[in-house]
Amino acid sequence: MMVIPVGFGRATSLLIKRFSWFQADCLVRRKHSSYDVAIVGGGIVGLASARELIQRHPKLNYILLEKEKELENSANNNQQLENRLRMSLSLACSLVCRKNIPLKRRNGTGMEHYQCLLIVAVEQDEIPRLKALHERGLQNNVQDLSLIDAKEIQEREPYCRGLMALDSPNTGIVDWREVALSYAEDFCEMGGTIKTRFEATDFQITKESHKDSTDGLKYPITIRSSKETAIQCSYVVTCGGLYSDRLSQKSGCSSEPRIVPFRGDYLVLKPEKHYLVKGNIYPVPDPKFPFLGVHFTPRMNGSVWLGPNAVLAFKREGYNVFDFDLRDFTDAVSYSGVQKLVLKNLVFGVNEMYRGIVIAAQVKQLQRYIPALTVNDVSRGPSGVRAQALDKDGNLVDDFVFDGGSGAIGSRVLHVRNAPSPAATSSLAIGEIIADEAGKRFKL
Repeated sequence: MMVIPVGFGRATSLLIKRFSWFQADCLVRRKHSSYDVAIVGGGIVGLASARELIQRHPKLNYILLEKEKELENSANNNQQLENRLRMSLSLACSLVCRKNIPLKRRNGTGMEHYQCLLIVAVEQDEIPRLKALHERGLQNNVQDLSLIDAKEIQEREPYCRGLMALDSPNTGIVDWREVALSYAEDFCEMGGTIKTRFEATDFQITKESHKDSTDGLKYPITIRSSKETAIQCSYVVTCGGLYSDRLSQKSGCSSEPRIVPFRGDYLVLKPEKHYLVKGNIYPVPDPKFPFLGVHFTPRMNGSVWLGPNAVLAFKREGYNVFDFDLRDFTDAVSYSGVQKLVLKNLVFGVNEMYRGIVIAAQVKQLQRYIPALTVNDVSRGPSGVRAQALDKDGNLVDDFVFDGGSGAIGSRVLHVRNAPSPAATSSLAIGEIIADEAGKRFKL
């Protein structure tokens, strides 16, 4: 198991120096506008799926479409998954070493000694849930998991206080922007094309071939963009994240489950206080509440993020407190699923909003784990938006949701309407599952 600092990861730009050469290569490699498979969405799930598909079916022509001018990656969220959704450490390390992506592991040869994961129980009623989590990990073949007592917690995290903790030594932290970029490089090196600034606005079945086409109806789907450009393809896979529900409706799918954006606001530990936290410190998940709660997340650049809270965002890409979009806001508050979720978690929601405004309230939560932490030790940090799938009864959707749509187009489109958390750490495994589904539906 590989662990990345978790929670709400802001979609982070991947346009770094070495992106320019392979983006240009991807864009000029193919002059025509017809492809066997188009992947819509350049986040880490879309990139991993594109990489897996082209590896399995290298004779097909592929294009990946991204609406932004740069590829983006969302950091992962925070739920425990089945074994098949875990990226094995050996596979991850193989990728890291082959691409020279920096990795921090505990006791790794030539790497910084880094305590990466403790899930800490601070109340007696959390201990049964912690033990259940330990048992689940063992059943899913997570190696070397152990339960440790208060004294052992302090040996690993001198400033952390807890009654019992789950310790996972085979962990590491990595920059997922670099990992996603490596997926894009692999995709391009195997012959794939990446096109940015292409916002898919419509999927249509082409009833007649173009008069200058020699392919007939080999590429019967037309994907149109907001800039009135278009490409033709045989099959489409969409991995739209925050817009996955809207993308799916374009080919006749149901409006449910709906994507509801939740913003999380982090605090940042001041550099002179970094000694307080050596590695990731997580709370024990509480099934009564929809989100994980505050935790401590060291970053590859040496910074330490604390938090986040979880509040309904008024814009699907609303990373700032005052970001607002009328359509996104109306869609959210008018949806019965949101109304029922709010009613079921009213006190929780009010407390989360309060903690987002008052730093001292969020620090008070963090002090349950690091009592020495004070308000003066932190400053406001970044925010991110989580794409949460929600059904009409207010239940969080935590499994895959695949759909195609109605009519002739339905058999040629695979919408990934929900990919379970954690998408980043499990991206290669999620890509395999999506490729399995695409292969089965499209008979590739």
